[in-house]
Order: sequence, then C-alpha cells, then structure tokens
Amino acid sequence: MSATPAPTPAPEILAAFDAAKGFMPVDEGLALYAAAVAAGRAGLPLLEVGTYCGRSTVLLADAARSAGVAALTVDHHRGSEEQQPGWDYHDPETVDPEIGLMDTLPAFRRTLFRAGLEEHVVALVGRSPQIAAVWNSPLGLVFIDGGHTDEHASADYEGWAPHVAEGGLLVIHDVFPEPEDEFTGQAPYRVYLRALASGAFEEISVTGSLRVLRRTRAGI
Repeated sequence: MSATPAPTPAPEILAAFDAAKGFMPVDEGLALYAAAVAAGRAGLPLLEVGTYCGRSTVLLADAARSAGVAALTVDHHRGSEEQQPGWDYHDPETVDPEIGLMDTLPAFRRTLFRAGLEEHVVALVGRSPQIAAVWNSPLGLVFIDGGHTDEHASADYEGWAPHVAEGGLLVIHDVFPEPEDEFTGQAPYRVYLRALASGAFEEISVTGSLRVLRRTRAGI
C-alpha cells in the first residue's frame, strides 16, 4: 500500500514563495507547507516567528486559507543579527534610506499582495518576547525562524512553545549540529535538543535544516 503523497502548494503559490526574498530552500519550504496543512486540520491558528520578507509566510498563509484559520507572523522587521550591514546575509535593498535601518515590512507586504494572501495573514510587528508575553491562545503550529543567538532562539522557544496545543506542531528552522555553524545554526540546534529532552515533543520529520516536532504532553 503506497503512502499518501505530501500536500503541495499550487504552482502560483510556489512561484510567489520562490520570488520572495529569503533564505529557505524549496525542499524545506515544502516540508513546512505539509506540516502547516496537517496542523491546520485542528482548526487553530498557525504562527511563525521571523517574517523577514514573507517567503515562508506565503506557504503558511496558503495552508491557513485552505484550513479556514489565520496565519500569524511575528517580527520587528529590523533584521536579525546576521542580516545587518557587514554580514553575509545583509541585503542593502532592505535598508530604509531615510533612517538608515533595515525595514523589511514593505517587502513583506508586497510579497503577500503579489501572492493574493493579504487577508489571510495577521502581522504582529514587534519583539517576539513582548508579543508572546501577552498571547494567551492555543496554536496549531509554531514555526521558530527568528534570531540565531542563544538569547533570541531561547526566548522564542520559551515564549511560544508553551502555546502549541496538544498534538500540535513545533517547527524549528536552521538546525545545524556542526560546530562550524555556530552563528547560523547552533542556537536553533540547542533549542531543538531542549525540546526533545523535555519529553513534551517528539520528532516527526527532518528535511535539511528543518525539524518538525509534535507535542505529546504539556511542558517545554
């Protein structure tokens, strides 16, 4: 008996994902989409931490639209550490020329508009810990893809993982076990190990640097 094929986005959604600024490869995007579709069946919102220009948001929003739930995305839109001037992941086009700081919010809005998904997304603009501190509703999926320092990755996990509903999914991006990836992926890797060690989550899939975990009991 053959396995059920993983859900895939329509060509126009995949094209919008591919056209958006961002760093997620297609295979990881498809794994995120499949997780979002599965999580959406619970009838609860899907949330990501780390919007950037909306590349992954397109996939979450399309999955949320299909499920009749909201996609929520959290970001201060000033860029994470590795996206600042002088770093490899900096894009000068994201800098506001008037104030000299990164502002990815306009690019994000253009991404959603071009994908026809604006009405399916709630953008929460601010610092992740501050927003998490006032959040009190269960979530079907939490996708952690924010800052890559231990301080920020841990704060994202501690702030949002408690809201993953029973049977819901915790997805962590940029999980790199190799020590040479200390800056780009070791903090998400340590969060991933912490989630597994808690006994509250079990791993259900691995695609590149993307890990999908399911909540099995309370706790973090």
